[in-house]
Amino acid sequence: MSRDFKACLDKKKLYRSDAVKALAGKEFKSATDDLADAEMSLSQRRFKWATIQAYYAMFHAARALLYSRGYRERGHFCVMTGIEHLFGESKLIELKWVRALRNAMSLREDADYSDAFSPDGAEASIENAKGFLQEAKRILESI
Repeated sequence: MSRDFKACLDKKKLYRSDAVKALAGKEFKSATDDLADAEMSLSQRRFKWATIQAYYAMFHAARALLYSRGYRERGHFCVMTGIEHLFGESKLIELKWVRALRNAMSLREDADYSDAFSPDGAEASIENAKGFLQEAKRILESI
């Protein structure tokens, strides 16, 4: 168990909840809706919102994965930590997708907090979101 995963558990920022398993499908639907919104924003040249929406598509897909394993989260960092521990270490998801999630979060923070964004960042975030959602769907369908 990684130090970060243990810290998330110890601080109750990641905790067990079998009740959330039933919410995985709803959470994945939010992910697909956010991805569609990101693509619409990109087509309208709204790069800041496309970047933010692409990240949230990945975030909700990651939450769906956590929910499918009976974990609830409090905090974006612990979502990534949970995905890396529960799915990356067991090779259910390639670590490149964990890195893509981290990168999307960084781009989203830059867009949100520093008003720093670009067409390239928005496009990369959307492409990564498409791949991440495809992987999450594959995993969810196998459970």
